[in-house]
Amino acid sequence: MITIVLTNRNRDSRLIKRCLKSLENQSNTDFHCVIVDYGSSEKQLKDLEIFIKDFKHINLISCETSEQLWCKSRAINIALQSCNTSYFFVGDIDMIYHPDFIETLNQYQTKADATYFQVGFLSEEESKKEKVFNEFEINFKSTREATGMTLYNTNVLKHINGYDEFYHGWGSEDTDVHIRLKNANKQVFYYEKSVLILHQWHPKIYRSTSSLEPFHSKLETINQKYLEFTKRSGNTKANQNQNWGYYKPEDYKKLKGVEVVFNITNELSEVKGLLSNLLMYSSNKVVSISVKKHPEYKSIKHVAKKVLDKKVKTFLDMQEVNDLLLECIILNFRNAPYQYNFDSSSQNISLIIKL
Repeated sequence: MITIVLTNRNRDSRLIKRCLKSLENQSNTDFHCVIVDYGSSEKQLKDLEIFIKDFKHINLISCETSEQLWCKSRAINIALQSCNTSYFFVGDIDMIYHPDFIETLNQYQTKADATYFQVGFLSEEESKKEKVFNEFEINFKSTREATGMTLYNTNVLKHINGYDEFYHGWGSEDTDVHIRLKNANKQVFYYEKSVLILHQWHPKIYRSTSSLEPFHSKLETINQKYLEFTKRSGNTKANQNQNWGYYKPEDYKKLKGVEVVFNITNELSEVKGLLSNLLMYSSNKVVSISVKKHPEYKSIKHVAKKVLDKKVKTFLDMQEVNDLLLECIILNFRNAPYQYNFDSSSQNISLIIKL
């Protein structure tokens, strides 16, 4: 039997319904599907919970991570940790699957340790149409470099500690898995005999400028560089210093009881001091951190002192503070329950985290 995992955060319900309908209409129904909702808004989650009841093969795992960085790897690993089927397929919730897709998975499950599938991309206009699978006109097809839609031997994927949860934001986590499998001398097969998966067009808007959700300005670039070192190192196992696929809902209820408060500014020494302190903090307490602009930041007095080459305080701009805090979380506290907001209009940062 095969488990299919689909991850979601605030995806258009029209796309989701079409995806789930394509799975519900499979010629082979011997599969189990898990949707891991990783931080959708309250309204989006309620809508998903309502219409998912119409699909008998679907199980929903909801994570209270709306005020956290998106982490597809962790969402996948949450489902992987509880998977008790021999095979595990990682798909996307904006796809349409051919009626014989599950049947094909069963035919290819023993061909390799991992089998990934070519995807046909639909245009915006074509995505709006209601058609049977084979009548859609494909705009273009993915290549071997697109590694997202993959069927794994579950034990093999668990042996390499699943997906690397360093990857936050978007990109590189699926390629990383394939590289580590090859580093471990596992067989990876590319299926391109026919197109069995169609990608529905949608705008690439994951965070509006007015959003308070965590956002790191350079994460995609960092992910790509991290991936390069995985290639060069020959690494096979991820998450060796962190529990992977970790999520306990009860941990998040504790965030309401703040025990320690830090109010700092964007002065470099304060930010560095705080980050260094957090790395040694093991009190098991809920900590609230607020960062605001220092009164002297970009003041006339400060600028004048710099012009006169006098000793002045060193400041970071708030985006730099934001990025440093988020990097600290990714590297050291990504399993910790936290809530993070960065208001770019007021230039205020707030973080509540259970250390």
